[in-house]
Amino acid sequence: MSLMELHRGRLIDHVQLVVRDLKASRRFYEAVFKVLGIPIGGEAEDYFWADELFISSLDSRAARGQLTGRHHLAFQARDNAMVDAFYRAGLDAGGADNGAPGERPYHPGYYAFLLDPDGNNIEAVFHGPAKRSAASVEINF
Repeated sequence: MSLMELHRGRLIDHVQLVVRDLKASRRFYEAVFKVLGIPIGGEAEDYFWADELFISSLDSRAARGQLTGRHHLAFQARDNAMVDAFYRAGLDAGGADNGAPGERPYHPGYYAFLLDPDGNNIEAVFHGPAKRSAASVEINF
């Protein structure tokens, strides 16, 4: 496999998902984020967020009364065990199977796919051992 260099924190400021059932989505995302080591960053009655992902209810002012539709989001995992844990936690928290953990023929790496309560394709991926320049990017305003 050739050397691949990835840069994070330059393209996406945030992604918003507008969901039908905020409690069901919160249960699902809290479960998968827990095993991925991603804390919930904040919440209110009609939304919650973690890192760059903002999830709100249909009646939230930020939603404007429109569901966002189907999306595919891929979260980074540190190893195969974390992908496996993501998959189990997501199923236990109301997600549906959309591709069990394992190597895929189209790209080296280890992946698992779940459908969240709104049908979004949510993936955890481990591309193999890699060196990061930092665990995360810190931004201060």
